[in-house]
Amino acid sequence: MRLLAGDIGGTKVLLQLAEFEHGKFRVLAEQRFASAAYTGLAPMVREFLSGANATAVPDAACFGIAGPVEATPSGQRARTTNLPWVIETDRLKTELGMPRIRLINDFQAIGYAIDGLEPLDLVTLQEGERVAGAPAAVVGAGTGLGQALLIWSGDHYESMPTEGGHVDFAPTDELQVDLLRSLTGRYERVSYERILSGAGLMSLYSFFRARSSATATAHKECDTPAAVSEAGLAGSDAAAIAALRLFVFIYGSHAGNVALSYFARGGVYIAGGIAPKILPALQDGTFMRAFADKGRMGVLMERFPVRVVTNEKAGLLGAALAASRLRG
Repeated sequence: MRLLAGDIGGTKVLLQLAEFEHGKFRVLAEQRFASAAYTGLAPMVREFLSGANATAVPDAACFGIAGPVEATPSGQRARTTNLPWVIETDRLKTELGMPRIRLINDFQAIGYAIDGLEPLDLVTLQEGERVAGAPAAVVGAGTGLGQALLIWSGDHYESMPTEGGHVDFAPTDELQVDLLRSLTGRYERVSYERILSGAGLMSLYSFFRARSSATATAHKECDTPAAVSEAGLAGSDAAAIAALRLFVFIYGSHAGNVALSYFARGGVYIAGGIAPKILPALQDGTFMRAFADKGRMGVLMERFPVRVVTNEKAGLLGAALAASRLRG
């Protein structure tokens, strides 16, 4: 079975052509494209297949898309969040001559990838006691805060997209209450995504700089999320250290909430673009202390397996796995 998989983002698109046989993938071609250089997905796919010397139309395709996917009377439609693209499966089938095409949310694609990850793609924060076939969960901070519920479906996990990143932020101590007050002055409503995201890390950094005028003058201000995380890990800026520590604590606390909400005894997977970049901070114990701090549920929290996904192409892998299950 020849498959086409895509990870469609506002800045870049990754396309992959692969053969799937006996449960194994063999990658035939892979290419990265600048999203803004194209008027839509179909011209990009045609160029990719032409460059890959594809002699036959792929049997199935699946695209993970940064944007909401909705059902239509005859297929699916997605409007990309940061591109002026509307992607419709019916039109793509006609334009590309492919019989089976599926659109999924980009974080839903990461959920599908869990079945195909290798041990080297995962870093264990807590071994726990995994229950085979039990629900699992994926939580990931990046540009936003993604979340997916995984439900066992006989021989694989089905990935269900959610908007759990937009639930109300609930502070757990006085410092977080002060943070909530600070953010309430900027936003009508404060969700976890306002904190657990690249923009959220910047908000935490600004919060701590405002609390200490000495810090504000002692160092050059970090102007990107990457700079904040790097300075926090290096210990070179007091506000960045505090921001990263609180980010990790709230991340762990929210992941624990997700574990309880889904009863994710199949495992809790920390994905997204930020986690691999701050891995030492996730491993220092702060994340798991916050994860387990659930009062009477503390003993139960020790049973949830918790792992960090470090494979940067997990979304592409998930889309390929979803494509391999398209039949008829």
